[in-house]
Amino acid sequence: MSNSVTLTDYRTALRTRGAAAPVVTSILARLPVAMIGLALLLYIQRTTGSFGVAGLVSAGNLAGVAFGSVFQGRIMDRVGPTRPLLVVSGIFVVLVATEIAVIESGGPAVAMVPLAVAVGTCEPMTGPASRALWTLLLPEGRVRDAAYSYEAISMEVFFILGPGLAGLLVSMPWAGTGLVAGATCMVLGSVGFALTPAARAQRPRADSSEPAGSVLGALATPGMRSVALAAFGFGTVLGMIEVAVPAAAERTGHAAVGGLLLSVLSVSSVVVGVLYGMRPWPRPMHLRLPALLSAFGALVMLLALPGTLLGLTVALLIAGSLVTPQSTAHSVALEAAAPKGTATEAFGWVITSVTLGAAAGQSLSGQLVELQAPSLSFVTAGAIGLVLGGLLWTRRRTLLPARVEAPQQAMI
Repeated sequence: MSNSVTLTDYRTALRTRGAAAPVVTSILARLPVAMIGLALLLYIQRTTGSFGVAGLVSAGNLAGVAFGSVFQGRIMDRVGPTRPLLVVSGIFVVLVATEIAVIESGGPAVAMVPLAVAVGTCEPMTGPASRALWTLLLPEGRVRDAAYSYEAISMEVFFILGPGLAGLLVSMPWAGTGLVAGATCMVLGSVGFALTPAARAQRPRADSSEPAGSVLGALATPGMRSVALAAFGFGTVLGMIEVAVPAAAERTGHAAVGGLLLSVLSVSSVVVGVLYGMRPWPRPMHLRLPALLSAFGALVMLLALPGTLLGLTVALLIAGSLVTPQSTAHSVALEAAAPKGTATEAFGWVITSVTLGAAAGQSLSGQLVELQAPSLSFVTAGAIGLVLGGLLWTRRRTLLPARVEAPQQAMI
């Protein structure tokens, strides 16, 4: 896992026999991954005129995604991805249609919020299923690592495109256009992925080492808890940035460029992510996770220094360089951390951790921005990254391969 990958490894992974159909359909399924929640928020705000109600509904959708990613992943590890994806896709269509009907009829928030939770829970989790499929298509090694890196980089691209598409489509004559377009794209891609030969051939591994009867499932191992901590820290810092940057733009009188500045963060992330995957540092994964989170925290603190939007843009380009390397590292680290036979659920825990971290970060950042200024939020976000990076350092042995992990070391 510590070997660097090359562009040839990326090409080899994507040209692997049986990979073309899952790759194409998963692109379609994951394109709206960052679009559904925002499209729902904008739709409700335009319809009701209330940011308060829209925020509650969006938070409910986020909570549903956090739960659904683990729940669906656990089922897919037991029966394969085809049947679960087909079932939740059908339920998802019904729930989205019901949510739209409630919104259009002027229904109360008490009805919209639970529906939003259900919609998030039943969003087809093609991302974890796609990531897990590479264990069937490729042997362990550099090419498989390249495939995992591709998964992380492509998700970053979707996180750039999704919010932009949601913002564009909400301006259509009907404000619900973005929600319908995103849901349609997700369902078509998920059903297509579920019916590919590679997905239908995937079966649970007979050597699964998941602790019997464990409620935590894949999260029951110390290594997985460390990866989840890294993902939570990453999500928290990123969530704080996502609130503080638009707030900084608004305070300079240029509120409209807030979203554009966040896209700048993602652009540098994708570019550096490809290069970092070719020559990662530190190479050992048990050192890489704490180093990346700590370095990210330090760079985010620099966002508090610029007094102009141009300076903030440059600082975002620098800080954004460590976004994709972290999400890639989380994905690759699962090879050593996750119990055998729990690949889909394990990646679901990563998504859940990032989602919960982002929700916590956005909430905290909003309070800090109101209390003082965006600069306080940037400093606090950086401090959180450094503290959690230090905590990861104390847990680094949990990410060592079993053959070299000190047997007397007990980690919680």
